[in-house]
Amino acid sequence: MEVENIKPGGYDFKEGEVLLFDKPYEWTSFDLVNKVRKLVRTALGVKKIKVGHAGTLDPLATGLLIVCTGKATKTIDSYQAKEKEYVATLKLGATTPSFDLETEIDAQYPTEHINRALIDNTLEKFIGELEQIPPAFSAVKVKGKRAYELARQGKVPDLKPKKLIISRIEVLEFYENQLVLRIVCSKGTYIRGLARDIGQALNSGAHLTALKRTRIGLFINENSMNIESFEKKLK
Repeated sequence: MEVENIKPGGYDFKEGEVLLFDKPYEWTSFDLVNKVRKLVRTALGVKKIKVGHAGTLDPLATGLLIVCTGKATKTIDSYQAKEKEYVATLKLGATTPSFDLETEIDAQYPTEHINRALIDNTLEKFIGELEQIPPAFSAVKVKGKRAYELARQGKVPDLKPKKLIISRIEVLEFYENQLVLRIVCSKGTYIRGLARDIGQALNSGAHLTALKRTRIGLFINENSMNIESFEKKLK
């Protein structure tokens, strides 16, 4: 067998592979892509190989990230456009500038009036086509700079609302001001931004304490692999 025909782990990275990963907590999506690229280059003995991802996950989020290699990188846009599903945990009664745990709590709000009936009635208002202002701590570009770069400098980026679709919001758990939701939505939805908006709609505040992407289109996180098992398979 000729060396160039060897397929590490049964993969054909140059022709193109669509790989499903469970992104680790505190890794950026680019961290995972860079790790995969390095492992593939080493396995193939090459200096360059195209590797990209479909749909960025925040560092503090986990779950499904689609990584494409070689010719399959041409399909990334089609995967990014697919419907997404998340399981999100919200802490009611407190907000942070980043709308998640990246920053410290900056304000506290009453929660005594919040009950399951109010939550159900409030969530109904978020079903359908909405306009959402992206979080200040996001990768949205403002005059050539990322919004999070300005936010970390203490500046308030001028962010325009974007249209999105929420197909479903289901309450999985509600206890001690913790609200766990399953959310089905379109591309471009910031679940952190949704947490902010839900908190405000409840006449209180909220921020994300956990987020996991469970589905992209027909791909589910149960069929994904972690980076360690991928590395072992290549070896």
